[in-house]
Amino acid sequence: MIKFWRGRAVQRVIFALLGLVLALGLTVIPAFSQTPPNPFRVATEATFPPFEFQQGGQLTGFDIDLMRAIGKEADLNIDFRNLPFDGIIPALQARTVEAAISGMTITAERAQAISFSRPYFRAGLAIAVREDNKTIKNFEDLKGKRIAVQIGTTGALEATKIPGAVVSQFDSAALALQELINGRVEAVVNDKPVTLYAIKQAGLRGVKVVGELLTEEFYGIALPKNSPYLQLINDALGRVIESGQYDVIFRQWFGEKPPELPLVAPALKNLQESRFNWGELFYNLIVKGVPWTILLTVLSFLFGLIGGTLVAIALISPYKWLKIICRIYVDFFRGTPMLVQLFLIYFGLPGLFREIGLNIDLDRLPAALFALSLNVAAYLAEIMRGGIQSIDNGQWEACSSLGMSPVQTMHEVIFPQAFRRMLPPLGNEFITLIKDTSLAAVIGFEELFRQGQLMVATTYKAFEIYIAVAVVYLVLTTLSSVVFKRLEIYMDPLHKSKQE
Repeated sequence: MIKFWRGRAVQRVIFALLGLVLALGLTVIPAFSQTPPNPFRVATEATFPPFEFQQGGQLTGFDIDLMRAIGKEADLNIDFRNLPFDGIIPALQARTVEAAISGMTITAERAQAISFSRPYFRAGLAIAVREDNKTIKNFEDLKGKRIAVQIGTTGALEATKIPGAVVSQFDSAALALQELINGRVEAVVNDKPVTLYAIKQAGLRGVKVVGELLTEEFYGIALPKNSPYLQLINDALGRVIESGQYDVIFRQWFGEKPPELPLVAPALKNLQESRFNWGELFYNLIVKGVPWTILLTVLSFLFGLIGGTLVAIALISPYKWLKIICRIYVDFFRGTPMLVQLFLIYFGLPGLFREIGLNIDLDRLPAALFALSLNVAAYLAEIMRGGIQSIDNGQWEACSSLGMSPVQTMHEVIFPQAFRRMLPPLGNEFITLIKDTSLAAVIGFEELFRQGQLMVATTYKAFEIYIAVAVVYLVLTTLSSVVFKRLEIYMDPLHKSKQE
């Protein structure tokens, strides 16, 4: 029977893989068609004002208006897809979108993975600091400083080249600027138009731009490598520029005459092929990422276990007011996304403390540890409450008749039995927590998943890197599962009696 099911399981896996390959093949085949699809899918990241952002529930911005004008010239039905910036190039490589316009700088490294249209915007990087900062005036002053950037941008690339700088990478420019406002970093390196727009329109208090442009860059419309639609987009963009539509759109968003644009970005004139470094990948994942993931998981679980035990005892206590408080706590942390909890603790609490005159701040590790511990404690409290209440009430009565106190009864009789019953769900929660630590990436904590993201942002090898990340997570969760299974066997009374 076991052989039969093993055979059936293997067959199911094979058929599932064949189905996946067939599905991928069916999705890739239309991507190479010479006829533009309807709709024509265009990726963008709507947290990059004034180029692309949401206003009144609708996408707007310079890039959005320009792409709509290009679509009209090329007779394309543009369908914008809002994606994270570091997910745009992988989406182009997978051909889940036909193009992307998102203030993307044309670089030689990116041009090895995707194709670019002719430049449509001249830009450059600038430094943003707090208004009370008098020491940072240019790029040289950033040596040894704490800097925030947006992941996958040229600002991130340039910041990592600064000697001694401690660089924190976030999913959006807005989060990087919030890190500066909260005082955790000394500078933000980002595109100058975006930074100036954020300071002016969002009313960012206490932030200024210093020095000259660090670089001269050109934005381009990105397409999959060797896309058949590249010439179509270039021709339409050329007509938009020549007809004066580009001038109107530019003046509308920036209030000045647009600069002259080259037909080819300087970065594309000397392309050199680079090779993917597998050794660097596994070093970053295993040496840099795994220890932080394990540390965060173990500490969060231990703190959560302590907190969950206390909350569980409170939930079964006779004190009604205490039960109400603990029930509100459990319902809140189980009923709200952990991502929201992380944002509230890391970005929200410092602002709240400043409003009431307190200078209290949490670094990324304590913030992630605090959020994960509070969240897991809520789940463990319910597991423990259920485990304790699963023990027959007659045992409480028997212990009481023997003169044992409630504390002695819980410690000597009830909890050991309940803990054995709780082990399987506790193991599941630990394994879930290993995967949940990846959410700490949103606050720039460089655990296992974030290390993978950082490599994708610079190498554009999304499939290979995320497969490697998945394998490492699988190893961690499998080892954890084995440990908890061994612990279950060890604590089984029948197993102990056999050993005796």
